[in-house]
Amino acid sequence: MEGVEEELERRSKFLNSLIQKKKNVENNRMNVRVRASDMPFSLQNHAFRIARDNLHSMASGKVDSKRLALAHKKEFDSTYGPAWHCIVGTSFGSYVTHSVGGFLYFSMDKVHILLFKTVVESLDL
Repeated sequence: MEGVEEELERRSKFLNSLIQKKKNVENNRMNVRVRASDMPFSLQNHAFRIARDNLHSMASGKVDSKRLALAHKKEFDSTYGPAWHCIVGTSFGSYVTHSVGGFLYFSMDKVHILLFKTVVESLDL
């Protein structure tokens, strides 16, 4: 039985390494480095595309953090529902509570982007 468990563990590590390699290849095309994530790959790729498109449209060397954050928030609010938040900068700290599957912290070139979703609850007055 131990041999079977060891073989399953070996195969699991191998498959995980293949998934990670594929993810790194896709991300490296856009100079993306995922720092932390609790978000499906499809949403991550959507966030990467928004960042890439907006960064390419800005004047070279000049990053408009507010515009980039607003673009992410508006797109994710309209596509995936309300209560998305985005922080963009080159140096910041944070501690946030987020919805399950709604957290992504990544960098693209020298810009760091934190995108997360919170729960919206109605107030009963």
